Amino acid sequence: MRIHLPLLCCMLAVSTNLIAQTPRLGVNSIEEVVAAMTLEEKVNMVMGNIREYAVPPTAAPGLPVRETPDVSKLLKDMAERQNQPLQLMTAFSQGRVMGASGDGYAVERLGITPLVYADGPSGVRINPLRPNQPGMEFYCTAFPTSTLSASWDTELVEHMATALGEEVKEYGVDVLLAPAINIIRNPLGGRSFEYFSEDPYLAGRIATAYVNGVQSNGVGVSVKHFAINNQETYRNGINVFVSERAAREIYLKAFEMVVREAQPWTLMSSYNRINGVFASESDWLLNKVLRDDWGFQGIVMTDWWAEEDGARQVSAGNDLLMPGTQHQYDELMSAIRSGRMDERLLDKAVANILRITMMSPTFKGYKYSNKPDLAAHAKVARETAPEGMVLLENNGALPFGKMVKKVALFGVGSYDTNVGGSGSGDVNKKYKVSLDEGLANAGYMLLPELGTYYKDYIAAETEILKQGKDYGWSKPIVQDKALDPSMVAGAAKKADIAVLTIGRMAGEGGDRQLEKGDWYLTDAELNNIKLVCSEFQSRGKKVVVLLNMGNIIDMALWNKLPDAILHTWLPGQEAGNAMADVLSGKVNPSGKLPFTVAAKYEDYPSAANFPYSNGNVAEVCYDEDIFVGYRHFDTFGVEPLYPFGYGLSYTTFDYSDLTVRPSANGFDVTVTVKNSGKVAGKESVQIYVSAPANPHMPKPEKELKAFGKTGLLKPGGSVTLHMHVTREQLASWNTLDGGWIVDSGAYTFMAGASSSNILLKETVQL
Repeated sequence: MRIHLPLLCCMLAVSTNLIAQTPRLGVNSIEEVVAAMTLEEKVNMVMGNIREYAVPPTAAPGLPVRETPDVSKLLKDMAERQNQPLQLMTAFSQGRVMGASGDGYAVERLGITPLVYADGPSGVRINPLRPNQPGMEFYCTAFPTSTLSASWDTELVEHMATALGEEVKEYGVDVLLAPAINIIRNPLGGRSFEYFSEDPYLAGRIATAYVNGVQSNGVGVSVKHFAINNQETYRNGINVFVSERAAREIYLKAFEMVVREAQPWTLMSSYNRINGVFASESDWLLNKVLRDDWGFQGIVMTDWWAEEDGARQVSAGNDLLMPGTQHQYDELMSAIRSGRMDERLLDKAVANILRITMMSPTFKGYKYSNKPDLAAHAKVARETAPEGMVLLENNGALPFGKMVKKVALFGVGSYDTNVGGSGSGDVNKKYKVSLDEGLANAGYMLLPELGTYYKDYIAAETEILKQGKDYGWSKPIVQDKALDPSMVAGAAKKADIAVLTIGRMAGEGGDRQLEKGDWYLTDAELNNIKLVCSEFQSRGKKVVVLLNMGNIIDMALWNKLPDAILHTWLPGQEAGNAMADVLSGKVNPSGKLPFTVAAKYEDYPSAANFPYSNGNVAEVCYDEDIFVGYRHFDTFGVEPLYPFGYGLSYTTFDYSDLTVRPSANGFDVTVTVKNSGKVAGKESVQIYVSAPANPHMPKPEKELKAFGKTGLLKPGGSVTLHMHVTREQLASWNTLDGGWIVDSGAYTFMAGASSSNILLKETVQL
């Protein structure tokens, strides 16, 4: 066949010109890339890339029931396509990083790479083993969770989060779905182990350090759950009624601090409704507050399967629908083609995604190793965990003295220690160190008969639990049974001290219950504490109780029985070693409570308006308004069992020389702390401020506005802490005017060791 040479040259020129005109992300502007995308590509871009396997949770009362796919058939089909055994398949094993929560959409012709997202708050959650890479391991470090805010140490948190971010990057993930920073409004909240505090300032400071640490690696986070998601009960539709003042001052403030100070790559909108409007469909929340008021520049993504109307979600400023469902795709296509939705809103969402995509390791072609330094990170986890453990009681039992060599170890949690919560907060770790192993590693002798008794019991009960339908995601734990008095008496004769652990588990998808075995001790647990205390104390020996849980339990009936109570939280995979460090005195506890522990559940201001406790699972009213936690207890004179910010030490501290000096945008605050005890230790100083009264805007008695933590002070050593309080921190939200207002008058600055233990005061006029 003869080809006319001039025609061939012309065809080649046109082809070359078309290739040259196709924009590429990173070469051309984002606007040019978006303009070159088809409508189908743009709609796919605002979706996750595993829609075929999306399975929504059970619909909340009053919401439409979506048709769900036959998951077993889908997984079977996937296994056949990949030529893999069915049991190795999961709904999220298709992407580049197996076990990651989802992948974004790629458009190769425009140079658009997919973003990879993975849980979670206490470590990267991915599959530890991969069928296509036999012999290789992809375990991750289980870091401490709830103990972070109890450390009151932002440098420590940033250091730990930096190590976590390295695992994110080296495992090929672009965005970590963490941290979760909703306010701990009620102790029954199922995900309180992930959240940081009842106080927005403490939560905001800790979260900012966390985000800065992770993102220092060149990867992103997704701060969640935005917003006012303070319960798990029917979280995918429960309607929260809250005033704008309470929203602005309490429930949004920590998010605002993180956005302004750390610019997280993404935020995750919550499932719930706020005053009747879904968070993912709220223009007020996502555009007016988040972008216009705070200047957020990143991606807003939905929580997984928040499958409301896709067109309304994107129109309201929710850029990414995860993992995306077919009906959301159809809703978007229909709304744009019919003219009900302006395509420019879709373009804006796509541009936001592309802006973050260009920052990602995947787009930059980073050659991840799949080999983060897990040994170094385990050391970081061990060093972090003790810093947040809170000593609640101590009658000379801790630290173990030189005479303590043999320990009687009681409680299931002593031999099967809880290291993290359930759900997306869990981590596929290679190992965990339980308390019995940690004490043995520290050189203590344990009574072997107790070890055999508990390990046999735990093994038998665990097999029974595994047969239950909820085992796995919800991680039920083995319940303690009543101890044989003769066994306890025999242990009291042999051992130098007793340690008894009380454990609880909570997690995603459900709230805790006002029942024995959850909020309350079981009869067996209470009897065991009484029995162990009676047998050991009658022989002049001490008893230590450890709380191994993400939140708290009812304690009023028994907290004065043992000689010491140490709250260890969920300390991560090095739990046993970290706990032993505190018990032995290798580490002096310096943690302080990030929430108030009430004398009884009914004393919490939200007790009458919380799902399950009020019998209403469709809606919840925040009638306490801004008076959450210590703001309620201090203002209305309700005596707590342990106040916000409380925590004992093995040493003592003196405070002096509180100074408050005006600065350009607020006040500089200094206070001197001296170690007046006999051992080295650290102290967290809390600065509270009391504002002038306003008859139109009730104020709390005081609010936390600054804090600082000393380094390790030797006996007799002292340090002056320098803190700052801005004028903006002193403002209250004026709902009538729709803005912040700083009242003129006298402001009293208070330095305290807790919200109830104020040691120094100084009043200034503003």
